[in-house]
Amino acid sequence: MTEPRVWFITGATRGLGRAVAEAALATGDRVIGAARDIGPLAELAGRYPDNLVSLPLDVADRPAVGQAVDRAAATFGRLDVVVNNAGGLLLGMLEETTEEQIRRHFDVNFFGAVWVTQAVIPHLRAQGSGRLLQVTSMGSGGGVASVGPYAAGKAALDALSQSVAMELEPFGIRVTIVQPGGYDTGLYTVGTTATTPDPAYEPLRQKLAELWGDDAGPAPGTAAPVIMALVGLPDPPLRLIVGSRSYDLVQQMEQARVAEYRSWEQLSRQAPG
Repeated sequence: MTEPRVWFITGATRGLGRAVAEAALATGDRVIGAARDIGPLAELAGRYPDNLVSLPLDVADRPAVGQAVDRAAATFGRLDVVVNNAGGLLLGMLEETTEEQIRRHFDVNFFGAVWVTQAVIPHLRAQGSGRLLQVTSMGSGGGVASVGPYAAGKAALDALSQSVAMELEPFGIRVTIVQPGGYDTGLYTVGTTATTPDPAYEPLRQKLAELWGDDAGPAPGTAAPVIMALVGLPDPPLRLIVGSRSYDLVQQMEQARVAEYRSWEQLSRQAPG
């Protein structure tokens, strides 16, 4: 019989984090679900009293992250899968964004993941195994108007995680950058901080609203089977796009990027470096 895996999931109360927690528990795995407000996990804990531990945690608080990870590792004796999922959305044009808003946004979306990653590495290295899933975004390869800080934070985590993957592979730890598309995770509602709108950007806002439409996207539970399949792979990818439509969109963005490089190749090659 295969030993149940132990998951540590941040942002476990909603969206992809909650969906993955439910999927892992359904297979008999054990889950430490972390979030600032663990109240929404009460019902799930009632269904899985022996396999789910709820842990209050603000990932922006580095000392608290270290304590929480140590506690999580001690709870079931190991950590097999770490999912850096906690995050939020700062919605607004850069000119409208306050220093406090953008710093808080990076504290959660980027530095929060960094603190968790730093804290789990010693535990994973000591046991000589582990999976680290860094949840970024299908848009981490480029920005879109009004969500620039969000895209920047995800891009930073993407780049850092690629470096970390190289650092940790010799220890039997595999890193995958999970790039989900537009799922109905609550990111654009309860997970959103909005700037004070400047009327100068109203035409652009209207254009973006028409472009995005009202479709909130599929339920995050539809993505959970992909994550479960991913952690079962003996040789997982460094990056994985989650979502059929998202896959197509990312390919289009990558092709457009390459096309632009090639169209300016002559100018690029005028420099010897």
